[in-house]
Amino acid sequence: MAATILTGGEHYIENVPDLRDIRTMGRLIADLGAGFHLEKNRAVLETSKINNYEAPYELVSTMRASVLALGPLVARLGKAKVSLPGGCAIGARPINLHLMGLEKLGASITLESGYVLAKAKKLKGASIYFDMPTVTGTENIMMAAVLAEGKTVIENAAQEPEVVDLADALKSMGARITGAGESVIEIEGVSRLTPLRHVIVPDRIETGTFMAVAGITGGDITIKKCNLQHLDAVINKLKDTGMKIRTVKSGVRVTGPEMLRAVNVKTMPYPGFPTDMQAQIMAMMCVADGTSVISESIFENRFMHAAELRRMGADITIEGGTSATVRGTGKLKGAPLMATDLRASASLIVAALAAEGETTIKRIYHLDRGYERIEEKLKKLGADITREKE
Repeated sequence: MAATILTGGEHYIENVPDLRDIRTMGRLIADLGAGFHLEKNRAVLETSKINNYEAPYELVSTMRASVLALGPLVARLGKAKVSLPGGCAIGARPINLHLMGLEKLGASITLESGYVLAKAKKLKGASIYFDMPTVTGTENIMMAAVLAEGKTVIENAAQEPEVVDLADALKSMGARITGAGESVIEIEGVSRLTPLRHVIVPDRIETGTFMAVAGITGGDITIKKCNLQHLDAVINKLKDTGMKIRTVKSGVRVTGPEMLRAVNVKTMPYPGFPTDMQAQIMAMMCVADGTSVISESIFENRFMHAAELRRMGADITIEGGTSATVRGTGKLKGAPLMATDLRASASLIVAALAAEGETTIKRIYHLDRGYERIEEKLKKLGADITREKE
């Protein structure tokens, strides 16, 4: 959606879920002067009249990915004023690498009253090295560089499937990009782009979450329209727990064992085990046979769901904020819980499905940022789950 800022015209993006974050990004782009509406999993954007270059705090504060408007605005309008995203429930996640990359491309950057002001008469290609892989940083610089003069090389780029999908979308608009999905991405700037027509990839984390649901309940489910190539690390780890995962004609069939085996997990940048699946596998390990150690190497403060799982009877010890030891108790008991972030919400649902008795989860607005009508999908699988007004 941020990429549509790069050029005027009518853009069509297919396979778009109706999520809070999609609506928020739509509002942000509409604030810039564009038209936006969502219809039957298709986002339609008309960006010919974009003339505003400010992304306000009210929107950026509710969704950190709003910062992805920064690169496209500078590339198209020559200036951008985007609120600093600030803190986040799962850590600070600063955007210093985004700003460093834009400066390398020739933008002048100033910070003023909580906003980033970026200006450039014309961006120019440059060599950019990220100290650590950053998904949104790679995406922001890639979008800015497609309209820059000359060649841009991004080293130590993020390799996630979402980066590859954005590169494919940009190439369909006329961008010249090679190396997406590898550690070095090369972009040859072009003078203009055409409107976007693109079908986005299936959400690998939603797929992984439903796999966790099958694992913890000993269930047997088939997940349709998913891309297993994006889930190698997750599938390998889930198989180690005793789960059966096999491709079938309609998608993938996932079967949970009578008793899960404990496994150790360390989150890593792609193609490693994704941090966005850490909470869900921790829930699984709470009822597994044995002791597991879960290490978080991507974000600080990402074990807040552990306190809620302990309310259900889980035996979890946090060490130094980056390592959790989970001793499988074989069972969990329902309890009133509070969701703290998107993936924590998902992990509490995963745990509740296998717990004895009733569980109530509050603050589920986090859940709606990344899962479309999850309770309806779970009901189809036989779950006893209802959504109540908070």
